[in-house]
Amino acid sequence: QVQLVESGGGLVQAGGSLRLSCAASGRTATDYAMGWFRQPPGKEREFVARISRSFGITHYADAVKGRFTISRDNAKNTVYLQMNSLKPEDTAVYYCAAGRISSATSDAYDYWGQGTQVTVSS
Repeated sequence: QVQLVESGGGLVQAGGSLRLSCAASGRTATDYAMGWFRQPPGKEREFVARISRSFGITHYADAVKGRFTISRDNAKNTVYLQMNSLKPEDTAVYYCAAGRISSATSDAYDYWGQGTQVTVSS
């Protein structure tokens, strides 16, 4: 079992930056691949970024490529999502997830955080 707690969301103007954190407890984060997903208002949950368990290989959704960076600090059992050049369309509830396999599909993840709201004003 692993528990995930996201933090760092908030209100930011377009062009600004935020860094989301996802703290894992219960088991070490190195046991899991980690992903970030988001759910915009009135829309389905969508993939944002993922990082593999062993080698820290990263992948991004096209919509965020070049603006967002996923990273992990295994010593702190924490995964981050640095979000730069934010746009109003990035407004969503952001979730982190842990799973055995790094995937862009939400079904691949076994554990989810409660989500953190990110609102980007124009």
